[in-house]
Amino acid sequence: MDLILWRHAEAHPLREGQSDLERRLTAQGERQARRMAVWLEQRLPASTLLLVSPAQRCQATVRALEGRTPRTVAALGPEQGVAALLAAVQWPDAAAPVLVVGHQPTLGQVAARLLTGTEQDWSVKKAGVWWLRSRRRAGQLQTVLHGVMGPELL
Repeated sequence: MDLILWRHAEAHPLREGQSDLERRLTAQGERQARRMAVWLEQRLPASTLLLVSPAQRCQATVRALEGRTPRTVAALGPEQGVAALLAAVQWPDAAAPVLVVGHQPTLGQVAARLLTGTEQDWSVKKAGVWWLRSRRRAGQLQTVLHGVMGPELL
């Protein structure tokens, strides 16, 4: 299974009285999302399932992928954690590749857990993508880092 972790692009800071879910992308964040979407479109299989946090900044990030229909999943919201994300994507048994648009620190913790076996606070940059792939070798589940890309490299 391929699991593509895409952190939301740059968002405005939380304002007094505002819910964290209401934060919107900055102009820079919109540019980051568009650049990363172009890169992803060239690589994502047509069968890729798009799962997105209910946060407005994640919804705006995934909209940069034109012509695809994302599914909003509450378990991908801020503060939901590694177990909720892995259950939502059906790791490692999903039939199709899954792209998740979500948040730190969960995305970094997922990458660390799948690659090292322990949860660590790894950083996924804003609008950055980590592409992981599971495989079985000699009866053992392995996770391979297929690629990492940040918008500043595009």
